[in-house]
Amino acid sequence: MSRHQKRLSVPDSWPVERKTATYTVKARAGPHGEEGVPLLIVLRDVLGYVDSKKEAMYATNEGNVLVNGEPVSDVRRPIGMFDILGFEEREEFYRVFPDEGGRLALTPIEEGDADGKLGKIADKRQVPGGETQLQLHDGRNLRVDDGTQYSPGDSVVIDWDNEILAHFVYEEGALITAVQGQHAGDIGRVEEISVIESSAPNTVTVETDDDGFETIAEYVVVIDENFVSDEGGAEE
Repeated sequence: MSRHQKRLSVPDSWPVERKTATYTVKARAGPHGEEGVPLLIVLRDVLGYVDSKKEAMYATNEGNVLVNGEPVSDVRRPIGMFDILGFEEREEFYRVFPDEGGRLALTPIEEGDADGKLGKIADKRQVPGGETQLQLHDGRNLRVDDGTQYSPGDSVVIDWDNEILAHFVYEEGALITAVQGQHAGDIGRVEEISVIESSAPNTVTVETDDDGFETIAEYVVVIDENFVSDEGGAEE
């Protein structure tokens, strides 16, 4: 299987220029599916920390790059929505957040905010023993003793020991960001949730500082004020 990806056919979420060269690196299989961006692209094309794959491999082999609290040595490791990147020697930490148009962007965060990752609950089910398993948007699974307070559409922040640090309920008034669709990157509050009694997707009406918008419910993720700057966008 080829390790290269044609730039013109990369997902819209990838932060790469499409006409500068024919090919770019291809992400390995892993979390985030086809939307996952290879770590090499983040280090070279987004942050400018390295100029080549060789330099990126040296940096990762030294254990200087953390993804979700763990050192990463694979430069093709897929990076995706809400991942936490850490560069301890530089004392720099970033959250992967949707930018305008749905492209993945890096939002600088404080070290104290880099101890857990946001996940949207995609599904939940009972498992043997009476526990409830929560399936998150990036493929992670989490078991809880009491699942009654959690519902698909809610968000949780999980630390690196798989403990829940925070829980944000998907409901009217909740703060959300759109991560897909034409409003990707927009932030607002849920004004109305519409459950469609057909095969059509459920929708959500979002109130913003401008005119607001309506989008597919699957396209939004509940966040909290820690993800938002005083100006109303993703924190800088």
